[in-house]
Amino acid sequence: MSNITTNIKGIRDIMRKDAGVDGAAQNISQMVWMLFMKIFADKEEEWEITIENYVSPIPENLKWNNWAADDEGLTGDALMEFVNNELFPALKELDITISPQAHIIRSVFEDTYNYMKNGTLFRQVINILNEIDFNSTTERHLFNDIYETILKELQSAGSSGEYYTPRAVTQFMVDMINPQLGESVLDPACGTGGFLTCTIDHLREQVNTPKDRDILQTSIRGIEKKPLPHLLCTTNLMLHGFDLPAVRRDNLLSKPYADWGAKDKLDIILTNPPFGGVEEDGTETNFPQKFRTKETADLFMALIIKLLKNNGRCAVVLPDGTLFGEGMKTRLKEELLEKCNLHTIVRLPNGVFNPYTGIKTNVLFFEKGTATKEVWYFEHPYPEGVVSYNKTKPINIKEFDLEKAWWHNRAENKNAWKVSIEEIKKRNYNLDIKNPHQEEDTLASPEVLLEKFKATEKKISTIQDEIIKVLTEALQ
Repeated sequence: MSNITTNIKGIRDIMRKDAGVDGAAQNISQMVWMLFMKIFADKEEEWEITIENYVSPIPENLKWNNWAADDEGLTGDALMEFVNNELFPALKELDITISPQAHIIRSVFEDTYNYMKNGTLFRQVINILNEIDFNSTTERHLFNDIYETILKELQSAGSSGEYYTPRAVTQFMVDMINPQLGESVLDPACGTGGFLTCTIDHLREQVNTPKDRDILQTSIRGIEKKPLPHLLCTTNLMLHGFDLPAVRRDNLLSKPYADWGAKDKLDIILTNPPFGGVEEDGTETNFPQKFRTKETADLFMALIIKLLKNNGRCAVVLPDGTLFGEGMKTRLKEELLEKCNLHTIVRLPNGVFNPYTGIKTNVLFFEKGTATKEVWYFEHPYPEGVVSYNKTKPINIKEFDLEKAWWHNRAENKNAWKVSIEEIKKRNYNLDIKNPHQEEDTLASPEVLLEKFKATEKKISTIQDEIIKVLTEALQ
């Protein structure tokens, strides 16, 4: 076990003893804001060398090195008094005009809280954190792996599970979209930043000069509306070498659809919008009547189509329910197929998102600017001997070698088939098309059956509303 692994385990064991930390989500949130402060302190040492005339946005007495670095420093009640009544109030109100780094700090601390109550335990955590040097390339790489483990644990931390997309899936999507340096990349529901960090890693090979590095730092952006994943994402990006704000707390669905203009258009969108999520009342009124719904993933799909430039590319994860859904979903798919070339749907098997959900999911790849003429499907098979994925045996990036080998030299095979736009229109834009080369599994999963039941129930409700409307008008 590496020293860093031991350190992180030690930190979490100490936090479990503190009466103020309740459950996995608070444990992770507490640890990550403290990690953020330590990482920021280590990064400042680097920025003082790499950024000309760098000035720290943190007041001198609040810098990690001045209150936390000394093992024999503040502890007990005095430490908690300082953290709760000096550190947090100051960082939450930090002047963001000082520097881009000030903006990062304030955005992190605006909705972050200190849950620990025991100053002695708090000091023990600090002393372990001080053993890690985030300016060490070796330790930083080791910590990236551990950080991913922390993110996976969110899957068992209640609703936080929605924040994590399996690394293999994000990596495959980025590989196939193949971002190029200078292209604008957005994840409008970025969670902990998996798509952003995969994109950064993908583009590193194209960065050869300081100017290239600046281009990289200004071309990748994420939006996240919840505080914990925003904190995780910001820390994740700092670990990946970003010193400019790249992710902001916001909900793009709250801005009127008509207000998005040419200056907002993007080259690439990579995302896994929360499926099953429901937006606040009134959010749907920001969208045209034909797209109005409270379902988060559907609203994001309508927005994605709007935000892409001509020839802009997108890869997005969506559940089966979007493929076979009717009503607004049909209008949404019609819009997608008319304005974009939906060239590929990769159908993922059950269990990819276990244990968060067993619902079957799909990755849709499309390019804006030309209408769809045909859609290629590729059914991703389980590896030999595997009947489902789980927390200890997740989907692996090597499995996608099948798709990659087929991608640029397409032909029908036992996993791949194509469907014409004429056939899709005949099906009333139902994209839930089974593999014709394999026997259909007649025993659908409970999640799929429930999704289909909900779709049918919604259709019946819509018809009932129409009947009532007609009868009311006839009686007037």
